[in-house]
Amino acid sequence: MDLSTLDRRDFLRGVGFAGGTAALAAWMPAWAQPVSEGLTAPLPTVSGTDITLKIARQTMTIDGRRSAAIGVNGTVPAPLIRLREGQTVRLNVINELDEDSSIHWHGLLVPPQHDGVPGVSFPGIKPRSSYLYEFPVRQNGTYWYHSHSGLQEQLGHYGPIVIDPAGADPVRFDREHVIVLSDHSQLSPEAIFRRMKVDPGHFNFQRQTLAGLLAGKDQRLKDRVDWGAMRMDPTDISDATGAAYTYLVNGHGPFDNWTALFTPGQRVRLRFINASAMTTFNVRIPGLRLTIVQADGQNVMPVEVDEFQIGVAETYDAIVAPTEDKAYTLVGEAIDRSGMARATLAPRAGMSAPVPPLRKRPIATMKDMGMDMSGMQGKGMDMSGGMSPSRGVDPTAEKNESGRLASGVAAGAAIQSTMPEMAGMDHGQMGAMDHSSMAQGGMDHAAMGHGAMSGSQPMAGHDMGAMNMRDFSNAPQVKRGPGVQTISPMPTDRTGEPGQGLEDVGHKVLVYKDLMALDRNPDVRAPSRSIDIHLTGNMERFMWSFDGEKMSDVHEPIPFIEGERVRVNLINDSMMGHPIHIHGHFFELVTGHGDHGPRKHTVIVQPGGKVTWDFTADAVGDWAFHCHLLYHMHAGMMRVVSVRPKGEAA
Repeated sequence: MDLSTLDRRDFLRGVGFAGGTAALAAWMPAWAQPVSEGLTAPLPTVSGTDITLKIARQTMTIDGRRSAAIGVNGTVPAPLIRLREGQTVRLNVINELDEDSSIHWHGLLVPPQHDGVPGVSFPGIKPRSSYLYEFPVRQNGTYWYHSHSGLQEQLGHYGPIVIDPAGADPVRFDREHVIVLSDHSQLSPEAIFRRMKVDPGHFNFQRQTLAGLLAGKDQRLKDRVDWGAMRMDPTDISDATGAAYTYLVNGHGPFDNWTALFTPGQRVRLRFINASAMTTFNVRIPGLRLTIVQADGQNVMPVEVDEFQIGVAETYDAIVAPTEDKAYTLVGEAIDRSGMARATLAPRAGMSAPVPPLRKRPIATMKDMGMDMSGMQGKGMDMSGGMSPSRGVDPTAEKNESGRLASGVAAGAAIQSTMPEMAGMDHGQMGAMDHSSMAQGGMDHAAMGHGAMSGSQPMAGHDMGAMNMRDFSNAPQVKRGPGVQTISPMPTDRTGEPGQGLEDVGHKVLVYKDLMALDRNPDVRAPSRSIDIHLTGNMERFMWSFDGEKMSDVHEPIPFIEGERVRVNLINDSMMGHPIHIHGHFFELVTGHGDHGPRKHTVIVQPGGKVTWDFTADAVGDWAFHCHLLYHMHAGMMRVVSVRPKGEAA
């Protein structure tokens, strides 16, 4: 193959670095930085009790190409802020932009007025003005900071935070490197958002094709017909992909070959931060195992893995112990396999290792629709004739990927007719339905008597862009908005699963159930109440919300009382994963580890899945609660959590 004829992005996507550094060297255009040199410059660092941060527009160079950016103190990522547990820090933030800006200290337990969310905790920082953040540092670990104003985060307004413990660090290491993963585009963030609103699949260049079907790739014809009838695209894994993005490590593209140095025999601590706008990364270092020692800044029992998935806004600390005098490739592969962030771990500058090709991109299944009924066989569900009245459906039954339902449309209809929670459906409107055509993936819309799509009609023409597969009429905590698409009739706990595309990689992948807190949880009381929060949206219209209502339409916060212990069930009614973040608090994932449940501030809720966590509402004030996919939050997937002092009305 003549690599000189390939566009750089086509090379990264299509060839996937197959051929390693030799292929790179043969193709690299004159303007690009030679891969053989590598970049070993550490992140600029600021520390102390008084720190000044200046937000300003600038340019940055990625793989030899200049791009518009917003940086802090002239760098992207922003400087590494190094603090110590127990100190008080004063951060003077100067906004040199021509628009409002802000800084949120992600994962830090700070007073609400210093949390940095305009309209929730403070008014924001006006153009050509400054704001003084001052707070005690109450924790240690790996965190980060970013803008909470508009879409500035996409342009580079983010940076890492490392807080050293006041006492001895339980993690033993000889050397450390901060690894900031992110995504950057030559397009403006406003242009990206506008294109996704017009066509949510605009950046999906990996759709299934007729050629693929004839070659026996991806889904079979029947499955494609079924998904087409549901107006769902099983390759819609990410909204913004490698068609829009270059994936970065510490502000450098894969051709820049950012390099982290080590001496053979050293224990190297890698502090991973996913500071991207929209990208979930699958991280591995071929040839090296990673020992996870910290998640979201909280120490965990060491667990050895070959790969882990890191959602937007999560952090993981890993120990690697290379013994050989050779280079290793650090791979941050985008979840949809449309590109990768790439760096090198080496004993000397200028070294590099073979870069693995991009793996086959994942295809969503009925499990991602919350409709994998394979685990119901023998448990009361008759797959041909409905439900056994004597036993019903066990909603906690285990499910496996190999038993995908043959027909998504037929499965949806079976669930609608058997699930008690579907009682709100008007079956009279469906009397003329041709079930034989449904089984073939088709549906006679006219026979159903639905001329117009209505948010109040759950089965309006079976248009998945407008239908509601769950009847929320008897659940007052769930409000149904117009056009909300709820595809998960039977959400399951997926915290024991490795994430989309990692089910059959042939090596150990970290799952949430692997994580156990190193120390006993600070509050081990049983929750006094439980609430359900549904992650809702409409992928065809790029609408995102909680409980069917976007942020702009909600005027009341989610209320809690100071000190109460609450169980929160996050139920994903969409076929896309969402990293959900709560400000001002940590929570304990309910994964069977009792008083050593892992403490986190952000968690990925897998498609059609459910995540349960307990938390103590111990920080009085108003706090943001949102999906950390930037454009989902911007489209409305955000709420305010209000923790009210004891004695006030709930």
